[in-house]
Amino acid sequence: MSLHSMTAFARESSADGTAITVELRSVNHRYLDCHFKLPDNLRALEPKLREALTRDLGRGKVDCQIRVTAVDRDRPLRLDRERLATILAALDEVQRAAPELHRPDALAVLQYPGVADGDGDDESLLQQSALAVFLNALATLRETRAREGAQLLDLLHKRLDAIGVEVTKVRASLPELRERQAERLRKRLEDLDQPADEGRLEQELVLLLQKSDVDEELDRLEAHISEVTRVLDKGGPCGRRLDFLMQELNREANTLSSKSTASATTQSAVELKVLIEQMREQVQNIE
Repeated sequence: MSLHSMTAFARESSADGTAITVELRSVNHRYLDCHFKLPDNLRALEPKLREALTRDLGRGKVDCQIRVTAVDRDRPLRLDRERLATILAALDEVQRAAPELHRPDALAVLQYPGVADGDGDDESLLQQSALAVFLNALATLRETRAREGAQLLDLLHKRLDAIGVEVTKVRASLPELRERQAERLRKRLEDLDQPADEGRLEQELVLLLQKSDVDEELDRLEAHISEVTRVLDKGGPCGRRLDFLMQELNREANTLSSKSTASATTQSAVELKVLIEQMREQVQNIE
């Protein structure tokens, strides 16, 4: 399975007697959160639209807007007289309560939802057309999310490889660092101009090496790198798991930095934290 980004946009249109335009926008979100902006004659379609989004998308905040515009000028205009009478009665009441307000003109009243429409005897046909356009837009949205997911996958692998290089570099430098610490301790004892107790020297050296030992941190970093690689290769909805792994990687990098006794190790720890933060920012967009 491939990775999918949660950030995408899709727009599809259809025109016959009526122009239907569907726009879908998605951004990152902890869960799947769908919002719809539909004309009144398509409100009944919302459950099907929500079901389709839930079926095809795992996470993300999705905004769906559908616009319907009559393009056939010869299409007869249907007037809902009951609806019109209700609106006019409400306007009379408003006028009496607030005489200073301007009464809307006839065109504004006709444009009020439900007052006038084209020959819409077959509303189900309009809903079927809108659903078809929506499904096309949803397919485009998924394709866009997949393409962006592939780009994110490439970026994450590159940064993960760079993290592995830094970990290998620190591990390779450990023997030299330990020898340098031992030599520094011997030098200090020599400066005291007193005979060194070899047993005491070994004790102090062991304590010093324990405080600065980073083998466990490096082991855990390598284990997390392997797990992130496995999750990325498996694909699918894995954004939450990757986000957790980024926290674990960052924790080990911080510990490595705090135990550092050499500038080279400190630089590697800083580089690790920069790379991990870059990965974390990208992971936020993964479904």
